[in-house]
Amino acid sequence: MPTLQVRDLPEELYQKMLYLAEKEHRSLTQTTIVLLKEGLERRLADTERRRDLLRNFSGIGVETTGLPDAETLLREDRKLAELASQSGIFVVS
Repeated sequence: MPTLQVRDLPEELYQKMLYLAEKEHRSLTQTTIVLLKEGLERRLADTERRRDLLRNFSGIGVETTGLPDAETLLREDRKLAELASQSGIFVVS
């Protein structure tokens, strides 16, 4: 079985893992494996859920071909915020 070494683990995170290991009557190694597994499964499930959502969204008949991409929208927002800042207008986003 492969071995994983983690360097520069923040003390606070280490203490929380020790607490959880003790609370759940597991070793630190077992707790680490469980946390990694749960985190990876959740992250992968979220990614798959987003893919499904995008697939389903494209099937509801909304035409998206003429819409600007996210990069263009961000540039426009930043430009507007910069112009507002230069003219003394406070912008809340």
